[in-house]
Amino acid sequence: MLVELNNMNFTPLYPEIFLLLATCAILLVDMFLADSKRNVTYVMSIVALFVCGALTLATANNEGSTYVSNNMFVSDPMSMLLKMFSYVAVGMTLIYSRQYVTDRGMSNGKLGGEFYVLALFALLGQMIMISGNNFLIIYLGLELMSLSLYALVALRRDHTVSTEAAMKYFILGALASGFMLYGISMLYGATGSLDLSEVAKAAASPVANKTILVFGIVFLVAGLAFKLGVVPFHMWVPDVYQGSPTAVTLLLGGAPKLAAFAITFRLLVEGLFSQAVDWQQMLVVLAVLSMAIGNLTAIAQTNLKRMLAYSTISQMGFMLLGLLSGVVNGNTSMAADAYSASMFYSITYVLTTLGTFGVIMLLSRSGFEAENLEDLKGLNKRSPWFALVMLLLMFSLAGIPPMMGFYAKLSVLQSVVASGQIWLALVAVLFSLIGTFYYLRVVKLMYFDEPSDNATINPSVDVRMILSLNGLAVLVLGVMPGGLMSACLNAIVKTLAS
Repeated sequence: MLVELNNMNFTPLYPEIFLLLATCAILLVDMFLADSKRNVTYVMSIVALFVCGALTLATANNEGSTYVSNNMFVSDPMSMLLKMFSYVAVGMTLIYSRQYVTDRGMSNGKLGGEFYVLALFALLGQMIMISGNNFLIIYLGLELMSLSLYALVALRRDHTVSTEAAMKYFILGALASGFMLYGISMLYGATGSLDLSEVAKAAASPVANKTILVFGIVFLVAGLAFKLGVVPFHMWVPDVYQGSPTAVTLLLGGAPKLAAFAITFRLLVEGLFSQAVDWQQMLVVLAVLSMAIGNLTAIAQTNLKRMLAYSTISQMGFMLLGLLSGVVNGNTSMAADAYSASMFYSITYVLTTLGTFGVIMLLSRSGFEAENLEDLKGLNKRSPWFALVMLLLMFSLAGIPPMMGFYAKLSVLQSVVASGQIWLALVAVLFSLIGTFYYLRVVKLMYFDEPSDNATINPSVDVRMILSLNGLAVLVLGVMPGGLMSACLNAIVKTLAS
C-alpha cells in the first residue's frame, strides 16, 4: 500500500528530527559537565535511543510505504525494522563501551562526550541512509555517518596507530565517495532524475542509454563495496579495526552494516532492479573474492581484532549471496525470499559482532588491551560464564548449529540453490568450512590453554546482564528463528509491493 503525505507533514521524520535535536542538546550539556559527571552524557544518550525507538514505532507505516519531502524520504516496514535494530546495536555498543571509554583518555587525556555525540550523529546518518529515497539524500546520510566515524577512529590523537588508521580510512573513504558520486552523476545523465522511483522507471524504459547506465552501476557498486568492506575494496578494514579503540571498532562493525545493507537494497533493488543482470554479475565476483580472501587471510592472523576484520569481509561476502540471488533469467518469484535472507543475515551478523567485541572490551582494562588471541587463553578458568558466551558467539559466526548464524547461512544458501547457482552455493560452503578453523581456534584457546592473564573479570551489572542476554539470543534465535525471519520476509514483501 502506497501512501503519499503532504510535503509539509513531517511525521515520519520525527525520529530523525528528535535525534538531531537531542544530540545537539547532549553536546551542549556535556560542555558544562565536570569530569566526574560524564555518566550524565551516557545516560542521556541511552534515553535518546529509547525515545527514538518509541517515535519510530509510533510513526511507522507497517502496511506499506509513506513518502514525504517530495518523495526523498520513505517510511516503510523495512526501514522500521532496520532502524529498531540500529537503535539496539548502538545502545548495546554504548553499554559495552561505558567502562572502556571511562578508563581511557581518547582526547587530550580526558574523555568528554565526543564519543557519545559522534556515535549518535553516526546513527542519524544511518537512519537517513535507511529511509533515503533519493540519491543525494542517501549520499548525505552516508557522509554524515562516515565523517562521524572518521572522527571517532582519530579520537586518540596522541596514538600513532589510531592516527594512521584514521588517515587510511578517510583517504579511502573519500575515494569511495568519489566513485559513488561519479556513478550517481552518470545515472542521473541516463535517467534524468535522482529520485529512486523515477530512476527505476527510466532505467526500465527502452529509450534509456544502457551504456551510460552500466558504467554508472559499475561506479555505484564500487562505492557500495567499500562501505560493505568487501574485496577488492577491503584494504581499510583490517587496519581500521586494529587501529581504532575497541569501542570505536564495535561502532564500525555493528549498526553501519545494517545501513550499508539498506542502501545497497535501495539503490540496486528498488532503483536499478531492471538492470539486475548487470549488477548481479558484479556481486558474484565481490562475494566469491570476499569469502576466499577473508577466510584464508583470517587464518594467519594473531591479532584478534584483525582476525575479526577479515571475518567481517567474508561475512559481508556471504550476505551479498542473498542480494545476487533475487532474479534469475527474469524470474522474480524468489526475490523476496532471497532479499529477506540477506537482511536476516545482516541482522544476525550484527548481533553476534556486538557480543564478540563486548567480551573483548570486558577482558580489557586501563593499561591493557585484549587484542591478541593469546589474551583469550584460559578464559574458561577465569570466567566460565563469559567463556560460554564467547563460545556461542564463535559457533554462530562459524555457522555451527543450533546457533542463529547457522540458520542465517542456511537461508542464504537456500536462496542461492533456488536460483540455480549450485556452484556458488558449493563455493560458499567450502569457504565457510575453511573459516570454521579460526573460530574454533578461539574456543580451543579459551578451554584448553592455561591463562596468560589472571586479572579478575568483574563487569558492571548492566554489562553482565546485556552481554549474557546477547549470548543467549544467539542460541534462542538459532533454535527458534521463525519470528525474526518472518519479520524480515514481511518487511521485504511489503516494501517491494509498495
